[in-house]
Amino acid sequence: MTKKICLAALYVISVLSLAAIEWPTREGKIVANFGSGDLGKPAMGDTFAASGTVLPADVGELVFYHDPANNAATFPSPLGAWAALDHGDNLVALYGRFEEQPGGGIPAIVGKETVIAQAGTSGWTSRQGFYFALYDRRERRWINPAIIISSLEDLRPPAIHQVTLRNAAGTLINPAQSNRLPQGLYSVFVNADDGEAAGEILAPNRIICSVNGVESGALSFETLTARDGRRMVYRNALVPSSEVYDGLGFGLGELRLSRGQINLVIEVRDIAENSRMASYRLNVE
Repeated sequence: MTKKICLAALYVISVLSLAAIEWPTREGKIVANFGSGDLGKPAMGDTFAASGTVLPADVGELVFYHDPANNAATFPSPLGAWAALDHGDNLVALYGRFEEQPGGGIPAIVGKETVIAQAGTSGWTSRQGFYFALYDRRERRWINPAIIISSLEDLRPPAIHQVTLRNAAGTLINPAQSNRLPQGLYSVFVNADDGEAAGEILAPNRIICSVNGVESGALSFETLTARDGRRMVYRNALVPSSEVYDGLGFGLGELRLSRGQINLVIEVRDIAENSRMASYRLNVE
């Protein structure tokens, strides 16, 4: 009984700790989010357009500060001026692409209202703002900040722009236009997003593919990891991001279609659980 009580107490403490995490800006807006395409790879954090101060997501300890001005002999960092803060419970936050601060300028211990930087244009960007990412050191994976930080109310459903099937010969098929297919193996691609907000297109949180009511593939953007220098995405299991990020949209894997009438359903969900569905009735010959 004592062991159960201790485990319950640890769980409550953990939840309360995560609940304290907040967005590092009071005015900026997300213009590229976790899971969105970043030069053919998934973004492992959020990019904000902002012109004001950058605040810590929680109280924390400065782990590292990269000052571009003091590293002239090394390759430039894509994050420009960036800092890593340890927020406890094995959670480390990266803040980058902000205005350079020679010598660091960030105290060793920061409070929740400590200004750690000013939004800037350092690193590989020309847009005023900063980058924010969360890393779980225990699980060795990147976490979508939106799953542990409360987002603004979102009533917009995601958008599904196009679903594409590609057969073994490389032929592309739009199921909305061609509903008669030969049996065989098909790759499924979904061009979808979280709806257009103020001119910015953001990645959804989850995409699900079902055939005749049975889930055959699911792509999640809650966590990402890296193995042997490759970014890995969770699609039923961990797969290299190169299998998911394609010019046709998000790759959901392969389907083997047998003769008969097939009901193909694509569902796209955002972090607020708004959803959009597209259904296709296919005749497989």
